[in-house]
Amino acid sequence: MLYPLPVVMVSVADENGKPNILTIAWAGTVCSDPAMVSISVRPERYSYNIIKKTGEFVINLTTKDLAFATDYCGVKSGRDVDKFKEMKLTAVPAEHVKAPLIGESPVNIECRVKEVIPLGSHDMFIAEVLAVHADTAYKDEKGKFCLEKAEPIVYSHGAYLTTGEQLGTFGFSVKKK
Repeated sequence: MLYPLPVVMVSVADENGKPNILTIAWAGTVCSDPAMVSISVRPERYSYNIIKKTGEFVINLTTKDLAFATDYCGVKSGRDVDKFKEMKLTAVPAEHVKAPLIGESPVNIECRVKEVIPLGSHDMFIAEVLAVHADTAYKDEKGKFCLEKAEPIVYSHGAYLTTGEQLGTFGFSVKKK
C-alpha cells in the first residue's frame, strides 16, 4: 500500500546495440553518497536479461505528455516491437552507458549495476548513478530545476495520475514565521 509510486521508463541496449524500453513503477533512490538507485524487474521480462548481461540502464522520468508511451512500453514486449519507433521516441546517445536516453523525458539518469538481489517475483538491481541529464526547458530564471513544470506522473493501483499542488518545502513545518 505504498502508493503512489513514480512511474519511469527504463531504457536499455543489448550487446548488439538494439535498444528497448521497459516501464517500471518500482524504482527509487537508495543512497545519496555515492548516488545510487534501484529498480525491480521480473526475470521473465525481455529487458531483464539485457540488464543482467550489460549491467547498464537509463531511468527516464515520465510526464503527462508521455503517459500513453509509458503505458505502451509497459504492456508491449521488446521481443515483438521496436518501442522507440512505435511511440516515436528519440533515442539519444548517453555519455557513460550504451543504453540510450529517451529524448522526450525531462530527466535521464545513467546507471551501472552494482548488485542484483533476488527477492521473489522481482530481482532488485542496485545501481550507481553515473550521470543525470535535465532538460533546461524546466529551469526557472534562477537556474533551479522545476520538475513540476513537466507534469510528472505516478502510478497507483493500475492508474496513472499527475502529481498535485505543492503543499510546502523541506523544513516548512519548523520555519519561523
